[in-house]
Amino acid sequence: MNIALIAHDQKKEEMVQLAVAYEGILQKHHLFTTGTTGLRIMENTKLQVTRFLSGPLGGDQQIGAMIAKNEMDVIVFLRDPLTSQPHEPDILALLRLCDVHRIPVATNLATAEILLKAVEQGNMAWREI
Repeated sequence: MNIALIAHDQKKEEMVQLAVAYEGILQKHHLFTTGTTGLRIMENTKLQVTRFLSGPLGGDQQIGAMIAKNEMDVIVFLRDPLTSQPHEPDILALLRLCDVHRIPVATNLATAEILLKAVEQGNMAWREI
């Protein structure tokens, strides 16, 4: 599966912890990240990732393009709901694309863990609907 991992600045440490905890699951899939998030993941795990630009510089849109071309299966986007983001329109566009193309997206750690456990069990019923 193609899995995107994105995290706002205040959530990058949580993303690293998630990647470490679920490294065994994630290593079986193709991972795509925005810039700094991917760098932090690679520094702290043995995971191989394809890094796009930083979110504010177009990384969110690059992942959105993959969604639009039906090349993405799962998104983990740890958002910081308490900090205003200068690229909020890009974030909303990415989430809208997930809804349009029925791509499961986790925006917090609890949902991310549930989603990754479903991936591990091969429980991808949403792809068959």
